[in-house]
Amino acid sequence: MKKILVIEDEQVIRENILKLLKAEGFDVTGAENGSQGLYAAVSNVPDVIICDVMMPELDGYGVLVALRSNPVTATVPFVFLTGKADRSEMRQGMELGADDYLTKPFTKAELVGAISSRLKKQEAFAEQYNTLRSQSSELIQDADKLERIKTSLCDALEREEFQVYYQPQVNVHTGKIISAEALVRWVHPEKGLISPAEFIPAAEETGFIVQLGEWVLQTACRQMQVWKNAGFSGLRVAVNLSPRQFHQPDLSSRVAQILAETGLQASSLELELTESLMVEDAESAIATLQQLKKLGVSISIDDFGTGYSSLSYLTQYPFDTLKIDRCFISNITDGCTNAAIVKAIIEMAHSLCLEVIAEGVETEAEKDFLWRYKCDIMQGYLFSPPLAAADFEQLLMAGK
Repeated sequence: MKKILVIEDEQVIRENILKLLKAEGFDVTGAENGSQGLYAAVSNVPDVIICDVMMPELDGYGVLVALRSNPVTATVPFVFLTGKADRSEMRQGMELGADDYLTKPFTKAELVGAISSRLKKQEAFAEQYNTLRSQSSELIQDADKLERIKTSLCDALEREEFQVYYQPQVNVHTGKIISAEALVRWVHPEKGLISPAEFIPAAEETGFIVQLGEWVLQTACRQMQVWKNAGFSGLRVAVNLSPRQFHQPDLSSRVAQILAETGLQASSLELELTESLMVEDAESAIATLQQLKKLGVSISIDDFGTGYSSLSYLTQYPFDTLKIDRCFISNITDGCTNAAIVKAIIEMAHSLCLEVIAEGVETEAEKDFLWRYKCDIMQGYLFSPPLAAADFEQLLMAGK
């Protein structure tokens, strides 16, 4: 039951209002002057206050000022009663924080309507406040969760739980390993091997991906230099760049520094980018790619054909390699659609002087198709899954 406080110094008017509102189902309280009304409002906060403007000692304006300055009653809907329909008087009351005015004499419908209107607005404000408070609480919880995840990832990096695996990239025509894609793996002491699909999105969202990506780049370059020193001179390593990494203003200088620290020649490094990066800010992307190309590294466009493909950007950006997404390689021999798409991509890429890598090759039939249509490089489980550095080295030593 909604509580209504009626502050009115004229007894007859006050009692009539109380009687009328009781009949409407409200819990009503009356006060015969401003001081009593103020005390009643603070001690038992009502849902709506109906208050006369002109009263002895403490008038309605004084009551309103006092209520609005008290945090307990500051937002209680306040409706003035007045015997004068004077615009300046109404303006004064509204400026002090009144919500509505009723001019005497008023009808039952006007009184109940004014109260109902205030109650509805108050309920709407309360609902909005609760929604915002809930959303704020959820945001805080999400922020806390992300902070815990980031801490967990940072701790994992510090404890050397992350490892770089290498998946061979093989010349389609000779069957020899010519490069390797560096892929990060998380070997948790309790959970074992955690899929990148589980931790990479969290790393992106928390910003940890920048730190992790730089560590992968350093580790892969250092390992590749070790292999080159061991006599595998023709190899190169491909490293993925995340969107956050790519948009770092000092990316090219960081790559140059890592190459200098590891001793790896820039020509032995290939940086892989997704198509989506190319459409976010073309001008900035081109400038960044040109800076990287000046270092001497190769640039590969990854997952080609998965949603952002545009022939125009292939001519605008300084790419060296195009990787056909595995979704086009799968079932390439079972129907004409994928086969036609892959043939067209290979021909187009070669006409633009781009090297072509096919991802996700799993069958001899797929390999034969790629050989027939002069794809340059293949990568997939047909040859090898991603391997730890020691296992990858065994493949190199076996001459594969």
